[in-house]
Amino acid sequence: MSDEIRRWSEELARDPASMVFVPLGDALRRRGQLEPALKVATRGLERHPYDADAHDLLARIHADRGELEHAMDEWSVALRVAPHHAGALKGMGFACFQSGRAAEAERYLVAAVAADPGDPTIDAALSRLRVPQEDNRSSRPEHAAPMIGHAGAVAPAAQPALAPAQDPELAFATATSASLDARDLFADLLGDGEQTALLLDPHGYVLAGAYVVADGRDVAQEVGGALSGVSDEAHRAMRHLGLGEWSSIVFEAEVAAIAMSPVSQDGEIAIALVAAARTVPLGLVRRLLRRVSERGAAWLAGSAGQTGTGR
Repeated sequence: MSDEIRRWSEELARDPASMVFVPLGDALRRRGQLEPALKVATRGLERHPYDADAHDLLARIHADRGELEHAMDEWSVALRVAPHHAGALKGMGFACFQSGRAAEAERYLVAAVAADPGDPTIDAALSRLRVPQEDNRSSRPEHAAPMIGHAGAVAPAAQPALAPAQDPELAFATATSASLDARDLFADLLGDGEQTALLLDPHGYVLAGAYVVADGRDVAQEVGGALSGVSDEAHRAMRHLGLGEWSSIVFEAEVAAIAMSPVSQDGEIAIALVAAARTVPLGLVRRLLRRVSERGAAWLAGSAGQTGTGR
């Protein structure tokens, strides 16, 4: 990958009008170098404003930066230029789904299948979108990132509005910490998407969330045990490198993207973890991690306030 980036960079330096900026920008994006990728894509679009692939590239970069509205704007431009652009249709489908607009998501994904019948990720996403919520636990593939579907969970778009001065996460914790099953703490954040979330104590014990696999087993405790001590390891690594305190870790495995961040718990560091299918843009994974961390911190504070001893 680094050799390709070097070669494409040299070619673009020789010919600033070259279309090589598209694979170069995407390669940088995949390596997590979002600022250089953004510059490459933006400069390329200045020379090629009507290229759908370029707008698709810029949209993916915005999505990875957590800028979903900007991403949808770019995908919309790509579709105006090329109405059957598979990447833009797929991107709009995922973006609409993440925004709680399931009907729109299905329309875009159906169009994406027609535009690119050979892409299995589109078929898989469309199939999951159509699975009834109560059937999600038994229908997910063995090795896919879990798709937690909780009966009765409230989709983000259907949540009641809160007063502007009220902190939404603290309000949630105050209203529900006494009655909500800890397994369902993040249900309304996750919806029916290809993702799940856990809150682990400093020793890897699962405080909240679930990680259900294809046979219906919740393997959250096994995941937590495997991650026991990860916060200490991250802290030691940051101290050794002189980089300060760690704030998040995001990495891509073969079948899933994993993101973790520390959550303060009575002076110790708990861990918020999000796992999502590789088809979910990293920017959306990061945004979900931030919301899961905020929810987890508020829930821990609410639980500590009720018990007087914390968890």
